[in-house]
Amino acid sequence: MFSDKTHYRSIFISDTHLGTRGCQAERLAGFLKAHTCDQLYLVGDIVDGWRLKSGFYWPQEHNNVMRRILTAAKRDTEVIYVTGNHDEFLRRYADMQLGSLRIVNRAIHTTADGRQMLVIHGDEYDVVTRYHRWIAFLGDMGYTLLLNCNGLVNWARRRLGYGYWSLSAWLKYKVKRAVSYIGEFEQALARQCRQERFDGVICGHIHHAEIRQVDGIEYLNCGDWVESCTAVVEDRLGRFSIVRWTEDVPSAEIVPLRQARRA
Repeated sequence: MFSDKTHYRSIFISDTHLGTRGCQAERLAGFLKAHTCDQLYLVGDIVDGWRLKSGFYWPQEHNNVMRRILTAAKRDTEVIYVTGNHDEFLRRYADMQLGSLRIVNRAIHTTADGRQMLVIHGDEYDVVTRYHRWIAFLGDMGYTLLLNCNGLVNWARRRLGYGYWSLSAWLKYKVKRAVSYIGEFEQALARQCRQERFDGVICGHIHHAEIRQVDGIEYLNCGDWVESCTAVVEDRLGRFSIVRWTEDVPSAEIVPLRQARRA
């Protein structure tokens, strides 16, 4: 399908949730097939340990994603796996190096133009996940139910000739409380970056792709591969964009960052 691959300096993906029925593994494998990079950051919740504990689910499509990642590592792509809350079982292996693949709890990425970016999943800055784990587990169950509804809705849409649409994403971002929660999450990460003197943060966790300035800090969220199928990419000049990969016959919608330098 693809005559040429698009090359980026760095690619950041998060929240693929391999091991769940909601993971859009076929689209993710297609994205990884169509792109190459010098550095591939896996920004947490790549494998969903929570869901695998309650019932094993791992179809061939999920193997294909892992194969794409490992093949990239063999071909001199540096792969940095940043752990999240759903794959927290890997946190005990932080700083382990397996060839070109490294497991870390956080990373520092230096852009092509010299900015220092904190790369972190972000669950540490989610009050619910950090202090009320039972609520987080209940929320995960409800989210899984919504994703199952997504499947039914999109089956009907395909029969009517319409493209993919996420019911769960639409409901989340129509709720004022969810919008407030996202804002608090962004502010908490921005404060952390100011304290540690980073130019910006690249994260995941809340399944909402975004590139914007938050109080003078560059905030980049990778989104997810359950609802939105998005990745953050960096070109050879250090410019960031969001790539959306949501069509059955993939095409990329690029959303650029309006760069703002610190004085």
